[in-house]
Amino acid sequence: MKTLSKLILAVLCLLPVGHGLRAAENPKPFVVPEIRQWSGGKGRFVPGPDARIVCSPDQPEALRIARLFAADYAEMFGRALPVALGKASPGDFVLALSPDKALGTEGYSVRTTDRAALSAPTPAGLYWGTRTLLQISEQDSARSLPKGTIRDWPDYPFRGFMIDCGRKFIPMDYLEDLTRIMAYYKLNVLQVHLNDNGFKQYFGHDWNKTYAAFRLESDTFPGLTARDGSYSKKEFADFQRQAADRFVEIIPEIDIPAHSLAFTHYKPEIGSKEYGMDHLDLFNPETYRFADALFREYLAGDDPVFVGPRVHIGTDEYSNAKKEVVEKFRAFTDHYIRLVESYGKQTVVWGALTHASGQTPVKVENVVMNAWYNGYADPAAMIEQGYRLVSIPDGLVYIVPMAGYYHDYLNEPYLYEQWTPPHIGKAVFEERHPAILGGMFAVWNDHVGNGISVKDIHHRIFPPLQTLSAKMWTGEAVSLPYAEFDRRRAALSEAPGVNQLARIGTAPALVYERAEVRPGDSSAYPEIGYDYTVSFDIEGADEKRGTVLFRSPNAVFYLSDPIRGMLGFARDGYLNTFPYRVNPGEKARIRIEGDNRSTTLKVNGKTIDVMDVQKRYYNGGKDSMNYVRTLVFPLEKAGDFDSRISNLKVYNHRGDE
Repeated sequence: MKTLSKLILAVLCLLPVGHGLRAAENPKPFVVPEIRQWSGGKGRFVPGPDARIVCSPDQPEALRIARLFAADYAEMFGRALPVALGKASPGDFVLALSPDKALGTEGYSVRTTDRAALSAPTPAGLYWGTRTLLQISEQDSARSLPKGTIRDWPDYPFRGFMIDCGRKFIPMDYLEDLTRIMAYYKLNVLQVHLNDNGFKQYFGHDWNKTYAAFRLESDTFPGLTARDGSYSKKEFADFQRQAADRFVEIIPEIDIPAHSLAFTHYKPEIGSKEYGMDHLDLFNPETYRFADALFREYLAGDDPVFVGPRVHIGTDEYSNAKKEVVEKFRAFTDHYIRLVESYGKQTVVWGALTHASGQTPVKVENVVMNAWYNGYADPAAMIEQGYRLVSIPDGLVYIVPMAGYYHDYLNEPYLYEQWTPPHIGKAVFEERHPAILGGMFAVWNDHVGNGISVKDIHHRIFPPLQTLSAKMWTGEAVSLPYAEFDRRRAALSEAPGVNQLARIGTAPALVYERAEVRPGDSSAYPEIGYDYTVSFDIEGADEKRGTVLFRSPNAVFYLSDPIRGMLGFARDGYLNTFPYRVNPGEKARIRIEGDNRSTTLKVNGKTIDVMDVQKRYYNGGKDSMNYVRTLVFPLEKAGDFDSRISNLKVYNHRGDE
């Protein structure tokens, strides 16, 4: 009898809801970062045929966010939801600013019944709530939402990422996309490292030849701005405002008095002859006149170039060889903290005051410190002194592409399972410690000239951006196993209208084909990212050098490269060529395979060349650098060629067609 009862119960459990059984409560929807609290209802909300986004006429900021939500909804799902003022109806989205002390300054709640009602005490919380609605919607083909109630808020107010634009120029359109991605995953701080330099061992041990760059337009010092890529003052200010509209703060960083070779190239007399020309001479009054004027250019006036509330002044990794140098460094740090504050901004510094321990006072109150290495700044000592910390432990969250030290790709399973912002190196503090504002991770482009592209950088930072957004918002309270989190996050977009990974579909398959490609043809797909296979038949013609087969805004694939007339490609200022050209009248099947480490050319099934990571040596072999020859394959526009191209096939996997 017991066996029969168990069998009947099992059958009843398998019956659909419509068989007279009560509907089960909806499970918590998957969102990155994870929702804090969920109370499941029954059934699903589907936006009605006349669905609107409704808000109150006396809440202009709610109206602005409603319009952002409508634009993103249309971008992602191809459906325009009108924004309306007044009373909502079933099938509508409702946005409202409403007091709720328990949600803090960035929390929000969503109650989904016959309508989806989003409320928050602040505009930031309201905006984060729309990101949750979009993420849930994109996981269901009907764009439905599970009925129930969400209450969500972050553990940490500072959730960030730092990008090194000094050693490698990062185009503005990528930075703009990056802030959209960060906003989609509720990260709210982007630190932009505006100046830095390469390592002199890769430049003949000659500071004069070592690469250095400052990326911002300067009228005070004409000629200071890097010539191989920079931002105008207007576009950088506009960028900060646009990011702030999505509640992402841009912290501009001018890194002094170390990492300062761009400034000493411009003005050699302010460089240190004793500690290296990447160090400013702290004993030279001209150093202060120069740096004061540089900061003043971006901080002064009614409409300053540095728009946001915080500015980073660098102050890391300066020599501590002599006591008088340490005391000068401390005085220098204090001077620029106070200079920035004199313009109404909060100062952010790299933690270096254990390394530079001394008697000269350095301002503590209202100063934020990036705690990156405990040997440079012991976090417990810094907290005791009164600094507020941002956790950015180098051994865990530093990416240095293909350098062979720190991480090429972060250890995401470990970070997801073990790390939260109070883990700063080996120092561990209590969760939500009041002196720890939050956390960041970083990408450093130390090895200038190593072939890494912006696409390669993005491939390294997007997955941990998702993972660390979960840990900086939800802290230790993530509930899914990492494997499940990793599987489910693959269904999410990078952000509305953003596809920097150049994904076409999700399953390994043929994703695009054309019977013939004619000169000037356009494709709906700008490019395809790793891993991919692109193949086509060619009947060769006598192509002039520089003949393009395909191009995109980010790359060019040549039928005849500009230097040798070979098959090849260019991106990010690098040209890579295969040892093969298609001769006039030759018929061949060409196949290019690409992943995040290599680009392979096959002709008629035979491998011609595998452009994998190449080791390059310097100084008689004493020093080496990994050189990367990857390609996110361009598809957007066919070039002006004479060859006949047919049977184009594009697969979002690498290997056999």
